[in-house]
Amino acid sequence: MDGGLRVTDRLVIPDNELRERFSRSSGPGGQGVNTTDSRVELSFDLARSPSLPEPLRARALDRLAGRLVDGVLTVAASEHRAQLANREAARERLAALLREAVAPPPKPRRPTRPSRGAKERRLAEKKRQSQRKRDRRVDGD
Repeated sequence: MDGGLRVTDRLVIPDNELRERFSRSSGPGGQGVNTTDSRVELSFDLARSPSLPEPLRARALDRLAGRLVDGVLTVAASEHRAQLANREAARERLAALLREAVAPPPKPRRPTRPSRGAKERRLAEKKRQSQRKRDRRVDGD
């Protein structure tokens, strides 16, 4: 549409790597739904794209493995009545998916020890629970 799909500030997918298919939307709408091809399927060949650097491609293939069919990522949009609006919605959806897939992994959490107060609260709660159960006993143990 305007020179490519901007995923991040550094990553832009050229329009010639995107494939659009148009079909009729489902649902209510009468004659309008029956005659206009407003549903959009936008496909991107993630596995064979030359515009993705190899580390980003590997990360995206790993994270999107459940959504890919032969290395191709497809999103569909049919919520709007106009084809142009559905094209924009599909492009935004694809960009959001790719943005999340190529994002660097979060830093690993450094394990920390519980504070003294947390330990004391845990032990006090254990004592309260123990007393509660002891009070329920019938045999007076």
